[in-house]
Amino acid sequence: METISDVIYRGPWWQNRGIRNLNLCIALVELASIINGYDSSVLNGLQILPEFKKHFHSPDGSTLGFMSAAQNFGGLIMLPIAPYISDGFGRNRALSIGAFTVVGGVILQALSTSIGHFVASRSIIGVGITIITNAAPVLITELAYPTHRGSLTALYNTLWYFGSIISAWVCYATLRTLTGSVWEWRIPCLLQAAPALFVGIAVLFIPNSPRWLVAKGRDAEAIAILTKYHANGRDRDPLVYFTYGQIREALAIEREINQTTSYLTLFKTPGNLRRMRIVFALGFFSQWSGNGLISYYLDPVLENVGVEVAQTRALINGGIQIWCLFVAVSAALLVEKIGRRPLFLMSNAGMLVVFIFWTLTTALWTTQENRPAANASIALMPIYFLAYSIAYTPMLISYTVEILPYCIRARGFAMMNLTVGIGITTNQFVNPIALKALGWKLYIVYCCWLVFELVYIFLYLVETKGKTLEETAALFDGKEVVQNIENVGNEAAHQSRHRYRRGLDGDDDDEDDDGSGQGGRSGGRSGEKRGGGGGGVEIALSRRDSSRSVGAFSLSASDYDQQERGLGGGGGGGGLHHHVFGSRRKKTSTGVGSGGGMTDSREGSIVKQ
Repeated sequence: METISDVIYRGPWWQNRGIRNLNLCIALVELASIINGYDSSVLNGLQILPEFKKHFHSPDGSTLGFMSAAQNFGGLIMLPIAPYISDGFGRNRALSIGAFTVVGGVILQALSTSIGHFVASRSIIGVGITIITNAAPVLITELAYPTHRGSLTALYNTLWYFGSIISAWVCYATLRTLTGSVWEWRIPCLLQAAPALFVGIAVLFIPNSPRWLVAKGRDAEAIAILTKYHANGRDRDPLVYFTYGQIREALAIEREINQTTSYLTLFKTPGNLRRMRIVFALGFFSQWSGNGLISYYLDPVLENVGVEVAQTRALINGGIQIWCLFVAVSAALLVEKIGRRPLFLMSNAGMLVVFIFWTLTTALWTTQENRPAANASIALMPIYFLAYSIAYTPMLISYTVEILPYCIRARGFAMMNLTVGIGITTNQFVNPIALKALGWKLYIVYCCWLVFELVYIFLYLVETKGKTLEETAALFDGKEVVQNIENVGNEAAHQSRHRYRRGLDGDDDDEDDDGSGQGGRSGGRSGEKRGGGGGGVEIALSRRDSSRSVGAFSLSASDYDQQERGLGGGGGGGGLHHHVFGSRRKKTSTGVGSGGGMTDSREGSIVKQ
């Protein structure tokens, strides 16, 4: 049986024009994470700036918590709506809408004259970021080349640190150069608009998700994208057949299981319940593993261990962000080699060990003013973030979106973001109060919680390494469903290599792939024939799809114009051929006649084009 590993391109990706252009498009989407990272860290940097404290009368306690959580208030309002924008308008348009919303909120934030004004502007920013974070990683996952999916989606959340680094060092720069000026804090706020404006415009010029297009009945556009970017223009490439067949099979299975889709669908089947228990857990763990204590309240934490100079605290903040970026990028590139489950287990075990030592060193400094213990507490910070960033930074989003099937992917991802938002909000309210009331004893609470996290991950997290997106999403629905999808991919690829020569003219030579190294693909030639009348194309389809309009089964970019004009093809190879099969591989077929009609052998009728 052929698997995804048998049909993928095996040469260097930068030597393949299609994959190279695809990754450049995805790089634009990755930049959206910088917007989120900058915004999530900017308030942490602003707290260090004297002019910010002066302008807003040194907010602390619940006031500071309210200012920090304002972005999440706006996000929580938009959260249930964001999936409908992403599913309705398409991933790239939704991303653009979110980016321009952020631009508007940022301008208002920089002009804030009161705490109420500041809170309102950050709520608007939260609305835009929620739309962005719902659409961007889903687009990357659904558009990326199969062997790049895990790493590219993991890199998305990793670039959060890049935005965070920019934020930290911009705050440091204004602290050094604009002391005494209100622009000391306004400039860090305004600069956030730059990446948002760029992303909002750029993403309108990249391809949309093939999965979204197929779900909307726009199969020809989806196949044109797969052909151009995944197969370097080869419209009969086995990978195009394999991917398209699995997409349609997965969507058909989802339609059988769920006649309608809503948020309740997330909890209707045993498979979805298994998915959501992981989604909710990862979302909450990502914020309640002790990282919230450092990420959002680094300034008071450093003061508690004796770091009293503001510039020193700013330097430590900036250094931590650079370290986290390095660790997270390295881990993202290892996702497909090591696997998801081992990285999560190492991450949780590492955080637990660090927090145990952190509790001891913080207690010694607080109770005995032990300077070596205080220094050790600072030294443990990069070790803690090493443990956290090898899993939760790169894979929180990528793992979530890949285990969710298409019909609930945006909604399930929104629920994960809801859990993250709740985790952040409670962190931002609870941590400053608890830190003030309990002091170092708060670290003991986190140690106990981290033990629970480690056990939970060990019991429930499923490995997804080496699976296609459709196969990964089906893992929770049972072996039969996975086998059905694997069979469809195998049959589709097999057909592209060996079948459907009937009615096609021309020689047997494969079309060369313009020197990009496609010949290194496993399996050799595809066994295709090109017709003299414009390139007839055949594809394997699921039997579950047989009730859908045959006219939607257009395949290649070369046939797309014919479909749009309503041409029947026919004759010298221009006809569109379909082979319908199911998981038991019972076969029927349809063929296009020279008169422009399509003969359906299942019904013996003629369907007019």
